Amino acid sequence: MLIFARQKLVLLSVPKTGSTAHEEALTAHAAISVMAPPELKHSPLFRYSRFFRPMVERFAGPEADIVAVMREPVAWLGSWYRYRTRDALAGHPQSTRDIGFDAFVAGYCRGDQPVWARVGSQARFLEPQPNGTRVTHLFRYEDQAGLREFLEARLGVEIAPGTSNKSPARDLVLSERTEARLRRKYAKDFALYASIGPNGAYTFPVESPPPDD
Repeated sequence: MLIFARQKLVLLSVPKTGSTAHEEALTAHAAISVMAPPELKHSPLFRYSRFFRPMVERFAGPEADIVAVMREPVAWLGSWYRYRTRDALAGHPQSTRDIGFDAFVAGYCRGDQPVWARVGSQARFLEPQPNGTRVTHLFRYEDQAGLREFLEARLGVEIAPGTSNKSPARDLVLSERTEARLRRKYAKDFALYASIGPNGAYTFPVESPPPDD
């Protein structure tokens, strides 16, 4: 997470959306750079609202914009799955090295998720808070040009993000049954992604209980 006090801008770090590359490119320009530990670096909106917002509003004002990136839900899970197949996790409970992608997503859809399938939800990460704290600009991961143009205009710097945390290549094939279950159970994530328009405009889906398995 990066906080730009003078420019009144906060860049959230949604996991598996290329945030590390942008943070590495912009950290020198930020007033506050939260790069570790992961629980703080990847602070969801509710954690930002509770711990960081009071400080930001005091020094940057309540009108500071909050920017985030969202990845297409299946591709996002694919990135998590590939990341957890890396050699460094071999033998650990989070490893997906010996698990197929379809089994990984099926586990993600279970009420009692296996350890290797616990990766959260982008919609929950970005959910607006009762105190009015919300992401003001949400960009699709695929719209790197739009995100870069927005950040360069707001920050007054040129950005040339590199590539970080590259994961091993793996087959990402889902059965129709598993994909249908994913889209049904995580309908809010798909609806949020579908709502994202140009220049970071979006509509957060109306709250609804997850369907039964």
